[in-house]
Amino acid sequence: MAAVETVLLAEPRGFCAGVDRAIEIVERALTKHGAPIYVRHEIVHNTYVVNDLKAKGAIFIEDLADVPPGATLVFSAHGVSQAVRQEATRRGFHVFDATCPLVTKVHVEVAKLAKEGYEFLMIGHKGHPEVEGTMGQLSEGIYLVEEAADVPLVRPRGDKLAVVTQTTLSVDDAASILAEVKRCFPHVREPKKQDICYATQNRQDAVKVLAPAVDVVIVVGSPTSSNSSRLRELAERLGTPAYMVEGAQALDPAWFEGGCRVGLTAGASAPDVVVQQVIEKLREMGATAIRKMDGVVENVRFPLPRGLGDRSMSEVSSSRS
Repeated sequence: MAAVETVLLAEPRGFCAGVDRAIEIVERALTKHGAPIYVRHEIVHNTYVVNDLKAKGAIFIEDLADVPPGATLVFSAHGVSQAVRQEATRRGFHVFDATCPLVTKVHVEVAKLAKEGYEFLMIGHKGHPEVEGTMGQLSEGIYLVEEAADVPLVRPRGDKLAVVTQTTLSVDDAASILAEVKRCFPHVREPKKQDICYATQNRQDAVKVLAPAVDVVIVVGSPTSSNSSRLRELAERLGTPAYMVEGAQALDPAWFEGGCRVGLTAGASAPDVVVQQVIEKLREMGATAIRKMDGVVENVRFPLPRGLGDRSMSEVSSSRS
């Protein structure tokens, strides 16, 4: 019989500044320009968020050929390649760029060092849109490594090599791959500040404290969300059973049999409204105590693109969290 006793909430959890900004860009664009607004790829990797924006008039596409001439187009938080940017310009779309500024920072670094003659190793997951966008900043000279075993197989053409990282990786996995990069290429240039974003690191650090204190960890997030998946993997690596759910309906009573303490966290693209629904379901399963962990307080906010920063629209998107 399911018997949840205590729920311990990770801090921080849920939306980060880049996700907040991306969703707000779509909502303000809808208010200012009217539906439909086209969005290349899911604005963030969360089913609830995407469905909510669809209901408000956003149309999500992968191919720019599906966007009518003169339409308003938003680039997702994951960033896009130079080829996509050039095609959008060529087709005459009105573009708002919702690329997370921390991803943009990586793109700028790649462009700058490429002009200085550097080639790149990119640590990341093949097929992830952020990886495709970053690698697509160059037409050649950037090599993807997904694990340490890939590193010795890379054959750069020159001796100037730099490393960049997908922003949503496991901090520990990225560190082990970077160690192999430095072993194989001792003179590799590292970023001044690691590319893995503050929100990814903070949520992983919180799980490192949370997991040993509970019997099971629940991660609110969508399977397509890299940072959410890393949270579940991290908890399991620490020896605590962990499950990812998109919503309260996915909770399985069998996970909580015999009475247990539940740790609850959420990926950076998971809205708080879904977290609250999960908490309510855990209450129905018997939870009598809901406690917050001590943790880092995030107060980062990124500016909106020009043309969407009208303060009179500050009430827009109040329903998203």
